[in-house]
Amino acid sequence: MRRGLAEIFPRLWRYCLVLTRNNDNANDLAQAACERALEKADKFKTGTHLDRWVFRIAQRIWLNELRSQAVRRGGGLVSVDDVDVPDTKTTDTETNIYASQVLKEVYLLPEAQRIAVLLVYVEGFSYKDAAQVLDIPIGTVMSRLAAARGRISKRMDREGTGSE
Repeated sequence: MRRGLAEIFPRLWRYCLVLTRNNDNANDLAQAACERALEKADKFKTGTHLDRWVFRIAQRIWLNELRSQAVRRGGGLVSVDDVDVPDTKTTDTETNIYASQVLKEVYLLPEAQRIAVLLVYVEGFSYKDAAQVLDIPIGTVMSRLAAARGRISKRMDREGTGSE
């Protein structure tokens, strides 16, 4: 279990970053998910996908945290401009600018669409796998992705940043 968690931790952290929109909160959430996974290791079914199981744990912890914040003080997510996403690859400047613009548009999506985009387009989950992680029908995943693509495309075309 520990070895498996170490292998998926970078992906888990990235997922947590999309959920929380903040590096520190992503660190806390990823660590909490790992801790919960270790505590509940006996519930994990050998032969299934550890990443899906831990991603789901992270999602549930985050949803519980959002509910708690709403009760305590009304929550408050961090602006996309305050998120520090490290650039791990060196590419040309134009590609970096465009990728940054797309990322900002992804962060502006409603949470349900943003999470679906991360799971399918960034993490490479199939629609079926993403549906299992999110505990929703596969058609809902497909609908959220289509809506997200449409929103991003429309906004980027409106801003003149879309490809020509």
